[in-house]
Amino acid sequence: MTAQRIEGKAISDAIRIEIAEETAKLAARGIVPGLAVVLVGEDPASQVYVGNKEKACRQLGFYSEVHRLPAETTQETLLDLIDKLNRQSTINGILVQLPLPKHIEEKAVIDAISAEKDVDGFHPVSVGNLVIGDDSLLPCTPAGVIELIKRTGVGIAGKHAVVIGRSNIVGKPVAMLLLREHATVTICHSRTANMADIAKTADILVVAIGKPNAIGRDFVKPGAVVIDVGINRLETGKLVGDVDYANVLDTAGYITPVPGGVGPMTITMLMQNTLKAAKRQQAAKG
Repeated sequence: MTAQRIEGKAISDAIRIEIAEETAKLAARGIVPGLAVVLVGEDPASQVYVGNKEKACRQLGFYSEVHRLPAETTQETLLDLIDKLNRQSTINGILVQLPLPKHIEEKAVIDAISAEKDVDGFHPVSVGNLVIGDDSLLPCTPAGVIELIKRTGVGIAGKHAVVIGRSNIVGKPVAMLLLREHATVTICHSRTANMADIAKTADILVVAIGKPNAIGRDFVKPGAVVIDVGINRLETGKLVGDVDYANVLDTAGYITPVPGGVGPMTITMLMQNTLKAAKRQQAAKG
């Protein structure tokens, strides 16, 4: 039996329609969600991501600012800009595109962003709220992963979920979100023994390790939901995930393709976070 493809692009488009409708209602009250994106340096992939975020803002009716800074920008200059954006009333969300040049400390930059405007969900306050289950702005890719699983119609509660990867950006937060949805969660990583045996017990398998085609059918329980967060470019120029899609297709029950799976969801969840931040900040004003 061939797995059903989880069409991230179609799901993302459906959510964007909902966001656009809500944004239009806010605009009628004179409220326009605002997102500031900061790009330091000229990393080609980062430039593409920033362009896509700018485009999404235009499509959804958001106010958008993009601050493109040269690679030699000092940490002090960047922190000054973040401070200004924290105080700017037209900006509800701030995103500093990672990775940053080596002379800038990533943690100092993330910590400087106001938790209320932390639409990436990386600030320690956001992470703390995620862990204890309080309402917070959720990291975009993990939130997108949960949305994709839910839209298959497969219930998460009571299922065994295995997450391969323990990064702060995907692995750890997606494990916390799966726990929040009442799954039993196992995290595997580079030091895990018998990883394939553990992965094969998963009803839901989420893979985020940054290694092309590393996970084959030996890791997949028949009928499992497989979410591939990886995006890797081969020497041929072809984009592939961390999961060997063709090899797993006849074993999994549901699977995300690469490209067109998790990728489109990340920016959509960023837009959803910006909308949520705008509504919260408006409510706080009374």
